[in-house]
Amino acid sequence: MLIDADRDRIPATNRAGSARSAEPIRRFREIRAHTERLAAPLSPEDQQIQSMPDASPTKWHRAHTSWFFEQFILREHLPGYEPFDERFAFLFNSYYVAAGPRHARFARGVVSRPNAAEVAQYRAHVDAAMVELLSGASDATWAAIEPLLAVGLNHEQQHQELILTDILHAFAQNPTLPAYDPHWQPPAPSASDGYVALERGIRRLGHDGTGFAFDNEGPSHDQLIHDVRIARRLVTNAEWLGFMEDRGYARPELWLADGWATVQREEWAAPGYWRRVDGRWLTMTLGGERPVDPEAPACHISHYEADAFARWSGKVLPSEFEWEVAARSGEFDDAFGTVWQWTRSAYVAYPGYRPVEGALGEYNGKFMANLMVLRGSSLATPAGHSRLTYRNFFYPQQRWQFTGLRLADDGA
Repeated sequence: MLIDADRDRIPATNRAGSARSAEPIRRFREIRAHTERLAAPLSPEDQQIQSMPDASPTKWHRAHTSWFFEQFILREHLPGYEPFDERFAFLFNSYYVAAGPRHARFARGVVSRPNAAEVAQYRAHVDAAMVELLSGASDATWAAIEPLLAVGLNHEQQHQELILTDILHAFAQNPTLPAYDPHWQPPAPSASDGYVALERGIRRLGHDGTGFAFDNEGPSHDQLIHDVRIARRLVTNAEWLGFMEDRGYARPELWLADGWATVQREEWAAPGYWRRVDGRWLTMTLGGERPVDPEAPACHISHYEADAFARWSGKVLPSEFEWEVAARSGEFDDAFGTVWQWTRSAYVAYPGYRPVEGALGEYNGKFMANLMVLRGSSLATPAGHSRLTYRNFFYPQQRWQFTGLRLADDGA
């Protein structure tokens, strides 16, 4: 990989690495290499495409994650660091207003230069500088960069998931329906059934400060939980087909007003990527277009659809707090690694939340309006990037992510 090609830039006296720096360097190399592994099956033309404003080109993801380390760590903490190209700060900043102006998100796909090969050179330049910094950091420098490094690596893992979701959307627009990986197989469906019963009480929820978490996962706080039962398994395609056969997409009484308006405007009649061909339902996957598996969890569902399905079922979506308490029981086989699960919780701050100072304070806090929380993780989430307290968030109409649902019964 490009990262490994730069090992010799580490000063000879530090090649073995101190006990403090060896593990961070190993983890940095591995996460950065995984991004390149995800991009490897894609041609330069594949990496250029932006199929909608919510998605970004693979090439942009690779460059933006490099800009993150350059902007927030290298420029300030590596003496004598020279940026690979000063123009890249404008091209590859995403939404950090305090970090300077940026290219419009919806137009990322028109930036054909730098090309994919030049982005690879950019990544190699940043990787070499980061290894140099990590291998020789003083105690004071390490104290300053350690939290930034943790955010940067977790940030890159978020974009690794986006590489897969965004290229799937792009390939779904292609009439030839190409496969990202012809050998890809989905996770096995859960065999669990029944419910996890929660009793009314005060529970301590949110991240407790042990290990890494994004700032929006805390602070830990008390939350009242009512009597409720949470389904052990995710809603399946077979159940979703029942919703469709019962005219679920044509019954306004099942839908929130904004959801019904979206159904009419977008002409939704099935989950994202589904289409009916010769009497069969097919869906686009990372392995190409395949028949809809009735036993697989429903996927590419918007919050509006999840809410309508829950109402049709006589159930509700769990709150994010109910989800967290139930998941802590260990009785969900598919809490992680299949689909993100919509909750009925709006994405807002926990009591006592304060964003971090500086540009990184824009990472989560400024988005706390008009979005809904998802919990768990998906089949596209990289290993080691899932937590019980993780709060993902999307707009309620979005469904290009690997999003599904499980139901709750509140006894109403």
